[in-house]
Amino acid sequence: MTIRNRLTWLFLGLVAVILLGAMTTAFILQVDYTHSEFHQRLRDRAEVTGYVFLEQDELRAEAFREFQRRYLRTLTGEVLQIYDRQLQPRFIEQDARIQIPDNLLTRILTQKEVYFDLGPRQAVGLFYHDNQGDFIIVAAAENHSGRARLEYLAGILAAIFVGSLLVIYVAGRVFAGRALAPIAAVNDQVDRITTQDLHLRVTEGAGHEQDELTRLARTFNRMLERVEEGFEAQRTFVSNASHELRTPLTATIGELQVLLSRERTPADYRAGGASVLLELQQLKLLINHLLDLTQTTTAPAPTDEIRLDELLWEAREAVAPDQRRRVQITLGELPDDTARLEIRGNRQLLGRALTNLLDNALKYSAPDQPVAVHFDYQAGKCRIRVEDRGIGISEKSLPQIFQPFFRADNARSVGGHGVGLPLARRIIELHGGELRISSRLGEGTVVEVMF
Repeated sequence: MTIRNRLTWLFLGLVAVILLGAMTTAFILQVDYTHSEFHQRLRDRAEVTGYVFLEQDELRAEAFREFQRRYLRTLTGEVLQIYDRQLQPRFIEQDARIQIPDNLLTRILTQKEVYFDLGPRQAVGLFYHDNQGDFIIVAAAENHSGRARLEYLAGILAAIFVGSLLVIYVAGRVFAGRALAPIAAVNDQVDRITTQDLHLRVTEGAGHEQDELTRLARTFNRMLERVEEGFEAQRTFVSNASHELRTPLTATIGELQVLLSRERTPADYRAGGASVLLELQQLKLLINHLLDLTQTTTAPAPTDEIRLDELLWEAREAVAPDQRRRVQITLGELPDDTARLEIRGNRQLLGRALTNLLDNALKYSAPDQPVAVHFDYQAGKCRIRVEDRGIGISEKSLPQIFQPFFRADNARSVGGHGVGLPLARRIIELHGGELRISSRLGEGTVVEVMF
């Protein structure tokens, strides 16, 4: 069932219940009022009977019947009776159409006024005191006109209820259609967007900022922006990765073709083999970086307890021996509880991230320039600061340095693939850390890692 139909039937059901409740209440009140009104008429009838007959001692029964016929409007199936205190009919003969039990007459004597039903008739019994003694006056009749009015009212209410439901259904369909029209428009726009049209956006409209439809359109647009960025990053990654993989393979194949084109001396073969080995080592390094990038998105939940200060020294030991002396580590303020220096994570990946940061600092600095590494614990955070005095990064290139395979213009002369820094950032964020970089062209770069 469509949302439009669901809303229509929900709206119809809700209004139908409310309308039925209101009409039922009105009908019940009318029934109660009709009964009360007829009871009052019967009471008046009984009082008139007592006054006309009992207060006028000389009036005979036949004269009362003539008075009733000529001056009182007879009710449908009307019965009037008078009983004395001994529960015997007096003055007006007992009507054979009804039989009043003695216990009911006794109840009337006790309670003075009783309303009751006698088959299809409603009745009232009154206690009446006269100078001739105590009497019971019973007046009973069928409320034919009242029942007719109630039946007419019930028919009118039923017709109104059915007609109202039809009107409400049509109005609900129209209302649901108009309410869902903007959603249908958004759905049509989203349906037209393919992988080739990710630049398209959903019309947000001119609604209020908190309007649900406007928020829905904005949510779609933000999702499209993320999808477009992801597709663009993927295309860039595939293009750059293809280029980076093709370069060493092409160089290796070319070197081998040259070696095999004619007979060469052993020295030439050794030189060619060394060149091929270097290209293959670069290819292996690139493939390892790509595998590490993949592992950062599919890595299992961290399980190792890692002391960050110890891991920093391990990363220094992983640096090439001839460069290790340039890495100068200093320790700042540390907590008394060494457990605060521990985090849970993947020790191998996190060690690779720190090693990449140290390698970058060494690679882009002069061979005689040291790399300052500072470790401390402040405000509940462990901070690692790596500072070099190398070539630096321009303001233009700084926002793009975390894109895989991106290399700044002044870094192209230095060997590398542009994967180490994005890889380090992903690993650090995977472990709940944060990586920040600040740099000035020609002055050096500062990398801060906080956990």
